[in-house]
Amino acid sequence: MNILFLNGPNLNLLGQRQPEIYGRTTLADIEAKLRELAAQAGAAMDFRQSNHEGELVTWVQQAQGKFAVIVINAAAYTHTSTALRDAILAAGVPTIEIHLSNIHAREEFRHRSLIAAVCKGQIAGFGEQSYYLAFQAALQLKGS
Repeated sequence: MNILFLNGPNLNLLGQRQPEIYGRTTLADIEAKLRELAAQAGAAMDFRQSNHEGELVTWVQQAQGKFAVIVINAAAYTHTSTALRDAILAAGVPTIEIHLSNIHAREEFRHRSLIAAVCKGQIAGFGEQSYYLAFQAALQLKGS
């Protein structure tokens, strides 16, 4: 099984950007732990981050036929990107939306996800654990 993890804008700043909201763990730390989990589960994974909406859209489009599941933390693009929503729908790859913070307990503009309706599910509010929960969900999604 091959899982694609996509990370949107500003996630490259994890560990230093608003640690009271996002924690002190870096994106590299999360990736390293996910690689350990993947190795233990016999799964393959690709882990990417971009601050550019178009690059994320391209990666989603290219996932078809290469990845069994996409796990995406679209960050701010969650609330603004119709293009990302359309790409997820068009690619047809089961997708899990994740967030470090509970977007529904934050500013009102963060309450609405444009991609949620085209994803299998959403995991939010568990900090870095959101990634590990999504990994387990991805395994179960393809195992069922």
